Amino acid sequence: MPQDELIERILSMKEELDAVIFAHNYQRIEVQRIADFRGDSLELARKAKELDAKIILFCGVMFMAETAKILNPEKTVLIPDVQSGCPLAAHASADDVIAMKKKFPNYAVVSYINSSAEVKAVSDIICTSANSVKVVNSIPEERGIIFLPDKNLCYYTKTQTHRENILCWDGNCYVHDRFTVEDLKNARGKHPKAKIIVHPEAPPDVQKVADFIASTGGMYRFAKEHRGEEIVLGTEVGMVERINDEFPDTPTFPMSESAICSNMKLITLAKVARSLDEKIFEVVVPDEIAERAKIAIEKMLAL
Repeated sequence: MPQDELIERILSMKEELDAVIFAHNYQRIEVQRIADFRGDSLELARKAKELDAKIILFCGVMFMAETAKILNPEKTVLIPDVQSGCPLAAHASADDVIAMKKKFPNYAVVSYINSSAEVKAVSDIICTSANSVKVVNSIPEERGIIFLPDKNLCYYTKTQTHRENILCWDGNCYVHDRFTVEDLKNARGKHPKAKIIVHPEAPPDVQKVADFIASTGGMYRFAKEHRGEEIVLGTEVGMVERINDEFPDTPTFPMSESAICSNMKLITLAKVARSLDEKIFEVVVPDEIAERAKIAIEKMLAL
């Protein structure tokens, strides 16, 4: 089916079904364009809690759709491709976390939202790349912290909070962890007037030489507030496409054109249309897990 017809069909079904479409910033640009809301993990989690639609169709990876379901247990949550998992989330299992809690019984477990529902259920509080500093600062300074699963976000959070009693899990996002100082230098050579903003999932040596460090939501706000200025983004290329789509007067470039999350790109307009049409690929989180995970998520949202 031609793309124009697919889009028309999706928008029509969305109205018929009382559905809303969420798209993360790393989605294909054509998928982002048909979304009611697009944003980073924190923005979409907050928006999910406010909704009154019957169906949420989540264009993102599985942990994001799970979070929407946990916050909206009475709603139907669909994901267009059930294979769209997050390799970063796979770096920590609930059993791993339980074992660490036994080893460090007085430590608080701060889990990045890029984790499974099962991991969230055994965590004290959740964070995102946009609020990890605020979350850690909400925990008494004398209390140790187990921070998982991204070691680079943990490094960033430690440097911003000046806390040494944080144990960093040894996980990473394969897209962001591949960024190098050489990538940054090359980008600066090509775009000498540009501000270079990197995601806190990038390695420490890259963070140290960037102009700014920000979540994708922070990158978006920077672009909105600095219209007409050149920007280089050290994150997944979908974010670059979003800013160029919404702010064509703000030239935005990827720090690396190979920074592509294959899992995010699994979702296509055709899969969105099929999921709505057949109401397939519903996200289910067992009640016991959802109830405990919701406590940790809502602690974050209350900050």
